Amino acid sequence: MRDIDKALIDIANIRGQMAAGTEFQGFGPTIITATGLLAGATMMLQIFIPEIFASTNMELLIVWIFTATFSVVIIGVEMIARSRRHHKGLADAMLANAVEQFLPAGFAGAAIGAVLMKYSAENIWVLPGIWQVCLALGIFAAVRSLPKTISIVGAWYFLSGITVLLIGCIHESITPWMMGVPFFIGQLLMGFLLYIASEEQIDE
Repeated sequence: MRDIDKALIDIANIRGQMAAGTEFQGFGPTIITATGLLAGATMMLQIFIPEIFASTNMELLIVWIFTATFSVVIIGVEMIARSRRHHKGLADAMLANAVEQFLPAGFAGAAIGAVLMKYSAENIWVLPGIWQVCLALGIFAAVRSLPKTISIVGAWYFLSGITVLLIGCIHESITPWMMGVPFFIGQLLMGFLLYIASEEQIDE
């Protein structure tokens, strides 16, 4: 039994190593682009109907939390489907590797948001910038298993996050564009780069 257990552990380790060295194809350009369009639509609703979608800083952010949650769900569903299709037997290892890379930054953003919204609501104007920087860190952490050009998206979110933080420090308030513009451009850029990478793979 010990030999069998050791063999199973060795196989799991080999799968993990193969997953770490294989480009993850679970992100589809169409869904990523759709989340960018969703961000743009959310921003427009908050700009033109602020009394419903952005009457306070807290309400504005809650709307974005719902938007982000929906985006994560549809991206996650497609990740599972595409991984099964593209990675076959390595699908579970590839998914675990992708989640492991993004999870620390995602957890940090969620934890910081929860603490500020619960105990320091007057300072939640910092969250749009912090969330964008956290997303940038997650992308940089995962770039070794994604097309290398995706690092451009990480750089975009980092720069936009710092810019939003600087502007927020001046006004200590949030406007819809502070979330909408960075995520609209960032997700569309990611969708475009993923599409280019997929076309190159087809050509090869």
